[in-house]
Amino acid sequence: MAKNEADREDLIREATALVNRVELTCAGTDEPITAGFRRQNGLSLFFGQDPVYQFDPEGRLRRAFVDGKVYRSQHMTLAEMTRVRTETQTILSRTDLQPDDLAAFRAKMNDRLSDLRNRIQDEQIRVSRVVDSRGDILVRLAEALDGALQHTEDWLSSQIRRRA
Repeated sequence: MAKNEADREDLIREATALVNRVELTCAGTDEPITAGFRRQNGLSLFFGQDPVYQFDPEGRLRRAFVDGKVYRSQHMTLAEMTRVRTETQTILSRTDLQPDDLAAFRAKMNDRLSDLRNRIQDEQIRVSRVVDSRGDILVRLAEALDGALQHTEDWLSSQIRRRA
């Protein structure tokens, strides 16, 4: 994310952890969609600045940033991490999503992923900029979206450990 939450990042230039990345535009969207792959092949998707979805190499959700909230996989659920700011510090308050909220989160995410997958398939996407040494980023992106969408019960990645 940008250093200041009001700032807009240039993800193609700055998201260097995504060794292969592409900026896409399509009719009906105000902001570009940026997609990229880490060295280990985990997909990250940025629909403008929000929402953002990050997947492990198997296509299971690891992290998300949606409606200004950070979500982290706990394997069986998502932990919603809300920023609480004081004058001296920022604290992340954790709340695990209940089954109904988790199902609603997943349905909304899958709708976005399916829409993007369909737009790629129907050639309704325009590549604005790309950093891709392999030259097949749209094919890889479509395959990664298919992989993420095929997960049923195991759609969440293993629990993400805190840094020491």
